Order: sequence, then C-alpha cells, then structure tokens
Amino acid sequence: MMKILNAEQIREIDAYTIENEPIASIDLMERAASKCYAWIRQRMKSRKEVKVFCGMGNNGGDGLVIARMLGGTGHKVTVYKIIHTQKASADFSKNEKRLIGARNVHKVDLHEHDPFPEIKKDDLVIDAMLGSGLTRPLKGFLNEVVRNINASGAVVVAIDFPTGLFCEDNRENEPKNIIRADYTLTFQVPKLSFMFASNDEFVGEWHLLDIGLHAQAIKEAETRYFILEAEDLRSFYRPRKKFSHKGNYGHALLLSGSYGKMGAAVLAARGALRSGAGLVSVHAPACGYEILQTSVPECMVIPDEQERFISGLGDLAPFNAIAAGPGIGKDEQTARTLKLLIQNAGMPLVLDADALNIISENPTWRGFLPPGTILTPHPKEFDRLAGKSSNDHERLEKAMEFAHKFQVYVVLKGAYTAIVCPDQKVFFNLTGNPGMATGGTGDVLTGMILGWLAQNYSPLQSALAAVYLHGMAGDQAASRRGFEGLIPGDMIEQIPKTTKKLFLTQ
Repeated sequence: MMKILNAEQIREIDAYTIENEPIASIDLMERAASKCYAWIRQRMKSRKEVKVFCGMGNNGGDGLVIARMLGGTGHKVTVYKIIHTQKASADFSKNEKRLIGARNVHKVDLHEHDPFPEIKKDDLVIDAMLGSGLTRPLKGFLNEVVRNINASGAVVVAIDFPTGLFCEDNRENEPKNIIRADYTLTFQVPKLSFMFASNDEFVGEWHLLDIGLHAQAIKEAETRYFILEAEDLRSFYRPRKKFSHKGNYGHALLLSGSYGKMGAAVLAARGALRSGAGLVSVHAPACGYEILQTSVPECMVIPDEQERFISGLGDLAPFNAIAAGPGIGKDEQTARTLKLLIQNAGMPLVLDADALNIISENPTWRGFLPPGTILTPHPKEFDRLAGKSSNDHERLEKAMEFAHKFQVYVVLKGAYTAIVCPDQKVFFNLTGNPGMATGGTGDVLTGMILGWLAQNYSPLQSALAAVYLHGMAGDQAASRRGFEGLIPGDMIEQIPKTTKKLFLTQ
C-alpha cells in the first residue's frame, strides 16, 4: 500500500535516510536531481532553451544540479537565482559553487526590482523555487516571479512540488500565486494535494520518482491516506476452485430502473455478472421486464407490481448481497421501499444515484444504514448527503467524518476516486481516464461492487477491487476506442480481460 505523507514526515524521512543509509545530504540531492534530469532528457526531443528558476533552499539546490546536468549534455541553460532571502541553504551554496564553469550554463541573480527575463513559448521552464513545506500564500517577489512564469505560455516542469501550492489543504491559499505546472516530478511518495481536481491546473501530469529514501522510515510513518495498488487486491483475491458452482459465488439482488431509465439497470446487472456474482436478480418496475430479459438474459427479473417504478421489496432471504439506486427515480412509493430495505436488509448494502438522493431528502435515515454499507456518490450527490463543501479538501474531510459517524464506506467518485472507510482511512484510486465521464459509468461501478460483495468479499475489499478494476477496464477500453467515443458498454466488455490480467496473468 503506497502511503501519502505530509511535508513534515517527508523532511523526517529525508533526515533518517541521511543518517541511516548513510548518505550525505548533498549526495541525496544529487541523486534526486539526477532522477529529474533523466526524466527531462528522455522527453526533450529538441535542443530547446532551458530556464531554471531556483529559490535559495534545497528545492533550488535540486534545480542547480539539474541545470548542470542538462548543460553537460549540450542544452543551453540559464539559471535564475531568485534572491528572496538573505541566506541560502548549505547544500544550495555547495551546488552553486559546483555550477561555476559548467558547460552551457549561464547563471543570473534575479533581484526584486530587476527587469523580468523574457521567457519564450518554446522554452522549457523548470520550477525549483520552493518545495512542499509552504504553509502561507506567496507574497512579494516570489509571487511576481510565479505570475510572470504563468503568463509566459512556456512548458513548466515543477521539481517535487509546484511553487506556491500547499502540500495538503489549500483552502486558505491564493490560486493566482501558484505555479501552473504542466508536469510535476515529485519525490518518493505522492502528496495529498495531488489528489484533488481543484489542484490539477497547478500540478499538471505528475510523476513519482523513487530517490531511494529509507524504506524502513517510510514503513513506520503513520498516515490515513494511501494509493491503491494492484498488489493490494492480489493480497485478498481468492482463485476459484475446480469443483465450485454458482452457489459458491453468491446471489445478488439489484433494485434498479424506472420508466425511461431501464438502461441503468441493464448496465448495473451486467457489471455484477461480469464481476463474478454466481446469480443476479433484478427487482425492476414491470415496464423493464422484457428489456432486462432481452438485454441481460443471464440475470433473473423480479417484476414489480407497478408499471413505471419500484413500489415493494419482496423477500430478502435468498440474497446475500443487495444494491439499490441506479435509475430508480424518487417516487414516494420507491422512497418507502428504500426505507424498508435499509431497516430490514440485515447486511451491508450498496447504495447509489437516486437511493442517495432519497436519503439526502430524509437525513434521519442515515442513522439506520446497516454498518459496512457502501455509498457511491459523485461530489454533488455527496454534498446533498453531508452539506455543501467549499473545495475538494473540505469535501474529503466531511466524507471521513460521515463514514466514521455512520460506520459506512463512502466511495467518493472522481478522477482519483477516494474510498473512505469507517476508521477514516482513505484509499485513492489512480486507474481510469476522462473517457469515463459519461452517463452510465457509475451504474457499472455499482454493479461491480455488488458482484464482489456477493462473492463474500468484505465491503472494503469489494469497494477496492471494483473501483480499481472499473478504472482499469475504462483504461483498456479507452486504448481501443479513445476518450470521446467511450461508453459504459465498452468498459463492461473489458472487465473479464482486466480481471484476468490483474489476478491470473503474473
């Protein structure tokens, strides 16, 4: 499980590495900068001019090393030392001396009232001004440098962290004072602020560079935030046995669909089947009977007494996993049915879409949710459940409070979907792509979680596996279809391939 650590923890791990590897801090800086240099060199197809903006701390020291290395391989490099403080760090000063006489490198001291250098659109700008430890919005000279770089239109590569961004919570920050990087080369562990859509314009495409920080120090660091990795899923996956049968993989019940929205039921049912449920029954309004029997012949259909919406619950005894919400609408009788489900299920549920909207309109019902229930809201649905948030960080905090208070799992959907647990741990998923931003994608996810839950995986395991594979299937489909043409049905067809690739092809 890859950890997300804060700025203070990263500083402590740096110090631990220096002491226990052991390695001199100047050599650790050289190692980190060499990783950045290699990444930049691999992607620089032309001999474009490089302009490196360095603060006077260790982030600036990284920039000096990168400049020296790029100059040594024939790139024309100009280093701008931003004179924003009276004293430089020790390692910055050492690398500044090493820069003397470096090939193809010209260094300029840039003071507050000096004319700002010209940056051409085809220049490569390297931001090595400040690292991840900033806690107050930029002011003064550094702020002016940031704004000039942002106005240049040049490609910007931020070293470790975009100057001006806070490592975690940016509610008190000033967006105009933050570098807008096209790429961020961050060291060893991801940062929490990278996980939020509101920071994408600053972080750009981020890449994780392993600089060899001490593994034991990272292992001992405590955090609530993690990146979900394939190995995490393999740790709990159970291969099927030769003499198993459909009864071994659970009977899933899906309450889904209403007049005009039966497609949601079809997609969710197919998602559950493709995820391995032994049996899938769909309770749907009578108008959906023929649609489901024709579109998903592998599932069984329980037609409701009402033609256009779900009005009753039926016997829940045969089922060991239940999901509700996709396409059900908010009819009064449907809402009463959902209340009965919450009160009588006796097992964790999967709730999505209109099931969440109904609960939002009846907030007292939240206290009756079975422990371990999985809620799968997109940001607006969650705001209706827990109150409006001013930004992504506040929304995540509310999700953590909500999950803890009601002992549920909140799958907060987004580019980096967050699985928020009752113990307030958070797992971010990095699979998936913009092509999945289309109607019906969430219905497929609901079905997939239901399919894993039916097989007697825990609610957490079901959420982790389904979210990861959902994004992975979307990535596989996008590689064939592109982003714009991707539809949920394309993803469903990729689920068996991605499941096989993840668990059975190693």
